[in-house]
Amino acid sequence: MTDLNYVLGWLATVNANGEPNVSPKEIWKFDGVDRLLIANIASPTSASNILSNPNVCFSFVDVFFQKGLKLKGVASVVLPGTQVFRLMATPLVAMCSARFEIRSLFIVQVTGVTPILAPSYLFYPGQTTEMDQRASAMRAYGAKPGDVER
Repeated sequence: MTDLNYVLGWLATVNANGEPNVSPKEIWKFDGVDRLLIANIASPTSASNILSNPNVCFSFVDVFFQKGLKLKGVASVVLPGTQVFRLMATPLVAMCSARFEIRSLFIVQVTGVTPILAPSYLFYPGQTTEMDQRASAMRAYGAKPGDVER
């Protein structure tokens, strides 16, 4: 599934009182097979929650093919000015194109991966194809072929 169009991800955290928080993440990338790097651009609540409870979940879906992944893991917050930040944040800084300041880096050590599938794949496995899902989503979103390439 690495060739799908993942643009936006969602980071779920929990504070010390057990209250959940979900925050969109625009700048992120895999670092190897079991580590995820996420730029903290505007997420002080996520950072605070990770410091008190490092267990997180990160999910992302290709809206046209309606497939994605849910990653569970243990996160840490790495602050600018540290050697680890300088080493790990370089690809994320390049992705920002100077549009955003990276306030810190969330490093997620992935402990579990679960596929996310639209219900059509589950309830109609012999009838549902990626191309059918793409065509349906393009109609729903008013997109035209060529607007989104695989």
